[in-house]
Amino acid sequence: MRGYGLILAGTFALVQPAWALFGVGELTSQLQALQQRVDTIDTRLDKLEAANRENQQLFMLLKEVDALKTELAKLRGESEVQLHQLDTLGKRQGVLYADLDQRVADLAKAAKAASEPVAPPPPAQPGPETAADAAGAESRSYGTALGQFRQADYPAAIVSFNDFLKAYPGSELAANAQYWIGYSYYMQKDYKASLAHQKKLLADYPASNKVPDALFNIAASQLALNDAGSARKTLEEIVAKHPGTQAASLAARRLSELK
Repeated sequence: MRGYGLILAGTFALVQPAWALFGVGELTSQLQALQQRVDTIDTRLDKLEAANRENQQLFMLLKEVDALKTELAKLRGESEVQLHQLDTLGKRQGVLYADLDQRVADLAKAAKAASEPVAPPPPAQPGPETAADAAGAESRSYGTALGQFRQADYPAAIVSFNDFLKAYPGSELAANAQYWIGYSYYMQKDYKASLAHQKKLLADYPASNKVPDALFNIAASQLALNDAGSARKTLEEIVAKHPGTQAASLAARRLSELK
């Protein structure tokens, strides 16, 4: 029995390491599986962190876009205010200039009347319209058209000034009437028509004192039509050919703004 016990103990001693080895192998497999799971989680975490960084960059870009949109809206608002102010200023200047034009015309007529010799009036006789009546009608016709312009009734002013030119083609105010037709179209933002009528003034009344003003209105229309090159040439022509005029002063200022 003792020999058998020794044999059994020896057998147990030989088998025990196999058990131990079997336990380590299983533990190693479990560790490898666990490591694989850890590696998988690390990979997923890396992807999530990368996605998070991309989301943060996207978020920053969206914030920049929102800021740019806000700035753009602000600039558009300021631009609209400036355009409104410019349009209002243009209308006010037009009215003031129309008043000045009327006063100059009245003074010229008064000076002309004062320079003519006084003659005894002829006996009143029924007949055709006298020269005084004709002059009064001419003045009223021009004044009516100019009044419509002052009231910003530009379509009516255009019709009235055209009627004036048909009725009094040789009038000293004919060039003025042609100028206000072109300016009325400009105030209606019909820049092509304004150009055409101011160029007609240059062709029909080249010696008129309205030529510098007509040229400046031409330059303004060219700028409105995005023809900066032509506008620059027109402004340079005003400065060169009509020094000392208000139009030349305004043209010089506008040229400095275009540089």
